[in-house]
Amino acid sequence: MGKKISFRKVEFERDVEMIHSWMTEEHVHPFWHLNIPLVKFKEHLKKALNDDHHTLYIGCLDDVPISYWEAYWVKGDVLEKTYDASPHDQGVHLLIGDKEFLGKGYSLPLLREMVRFQFQDERTEKVMAEPDIRNEKMIHVFTKCGFKSIEPIVLPDKTGLLMTCEREEFEKRWTP
Repeated sequence: MGKKISFRKVEFERDVEMIHSWMTEEHVHPFWHLNIPLVKFKEHLKKALNDDHHTLYIGCLDDVPISYWEAYWVKGDVLEKTYDASPHDQGVHLLIGDKEFLGKGYSLPLLREMVRFQFQDERTEKVMAEPDIRNEKMIHVFTKCGFKSIEPIVLPDKTGLLMTCEREEFEKRWTP
């Protein structure tokens, strides 16, 4: 790809307006449901940043912010009740923000690096995802990364496709 991938933790003051603008993009809001006024989004983001079962990141290419990530522990999340979760399963949510970065092949390398980061916790044997069942592009990216489809699940804000990426499969696929 020829670009440096990096992740940094979300900082409220620096990032809130940028993330909010991404949430209003036509390719984002049908799946994230956060196309809300900035004042309400600020409340949402503050709450999310204070929730200790997940960590929010900005994904960058050559230090340019292009994506938003939520890496989380499945235990304590609504997802926990949808399958037989292990204590150290992690989950991931993501979006590519600015539409100028869409369709350029960035999603897979970014996802691969985030999942690699999540597997740095030696206790984690699988990373879970539940993309909106209508989001065929993201389901395709998750599949290319090594995630396997399990089944559709009904969540409070969507019908998602429950997907899992097992450590062994990921390492077999992506370890040089």
